[in-house]
Amino acid sequence: MRYVARSLNIVARHYLDHASTSPLRDSARTALSEALALQVDETIGDPGRIHQEGMTARVLLENAREQVAVLLNAKQREIIFTSGATESIAAATWGAVRRSVETGATPHIVHATVEHSAVRRSSELFANAFGGSVSVIGVDTTGRIDVEAFVDALTPSTALAHVQWGNHEVGTLQPVAEIAAACNELGILLHVDAAQAVGHLTVHPKDLGIDLLSFSGHKFGGPTGIGGLWIRQGLRIEPLLTGGEQERSRRSGLENLPLAIALGVVAEELDESTRLAEAANTRNLLATALDRVTTTPGISLLGPSDAAHRLPHLICLAVDGVEPQGVVLGLDRRGIALHSGSSCASEGLEPSPVLEAMGVDAQRSLRISVGHNSTSEDIDVFCDELPTVVSELRSLRA
Repeated sequence: MRYVARSLNIVARHYLDHASTSPLRDSARTALSEALALQVDETIGDPGRIHQEGMTARVLLENAREQVAVLLNAKQREIIFTSGATESIAAATWGAVRRSVETGATPHIVHATVEHSAVRRSSELFANAFGGSVSVIGVDTTGRIDVEAFVDALTPSTALAHVQWGNHEVGTLQPVAEIAAACNELGILLHVDAAQAVGHLTVHPKDLGIDLLSFSGHKFGGPTGIGGLWIRQGLRIEPLLTGGEQERSRRSGLENLPLAIALGVVAEELDESTRLAEAANTRNLLATALDRVTTTPGISLLGPSDAAHRLPHLICLAVDGVEPQGVVLGLDRRGIALHSGSSCASEGLEPSPVLEAMGVDAQRSLRISVGHNSTSEDIDVFCDELPTVVSELRSLRA
């Protein structure tokens, strides 16, 4: 918990927006500081050079890659460092579309209505660039993909199918294994957006038979500005960023060594026992929050009611009778940071496409997400303040 000055008051802050970005772990902070100091105190070169400075950098980079590979139970050569999940998603989509075009096919992409905007926009952009098309599949009231409709949409010209591991707004875990099995049978590439899953759940992509998987370090306590794309060994796709031979010619540009080192340290910290312990803690914190705040009339859970079908660190609440901006700002004044499930509370003015696809009120929701440094005090303060804020806003509206 940190303290910041606001006017003449000192307000204790309680951060409940880990699904947007999670605070840097102590291990990552130390590793990043040491890596930056190393670059200042010693000459660390280009990992692509064969002199001593370059080879020193190469050893550090590949050690970080191995640490990330262990987290995913993958091979070191299957990991590409990127700037984050958005770039990884774009790279996976571009590579799959180009692979399809090279065979003479008109590219077709399949994804669900609840995918992140990075998936939706990359799919539309790259498919349309080559005269292709995108099929968008619906979900049920909990946000779960209609598997039968998804499989029915796959065709011989499908260049790529996308599926989330877990939804970024309501936390719904998707039927990745079922969709992977169908794609394997039809010989269709499958990309999994695991930005909300890696670091929170056990994510072993090769065990599911998928082809591509994207993630971001800052979603689980690593530094911002770095993530990865796992590419199944043997799969060759054209890189999105070209111009050099870095990352085994799969992503051009000098690697960001300090960020890679810090990401590798966090990946090593998150062994199975640590992940399970953190997931148990975050589930318990959110269970407490649900039990308490849903006693207030007009506040209810969106998404799966069974915690086993949700991400361990994220829930979404429907809040009737008030606008989400007012709730977010009212809680912020009381030292609580969280996000509205509706995008109109931040970046844009449109209702949440995820909630619209579920057939629920897309304008009035709150997303509560916890993480590695969340405490019971954070939840207690939230549960104490939310009913007060909602009641005040309802009174003003009346």
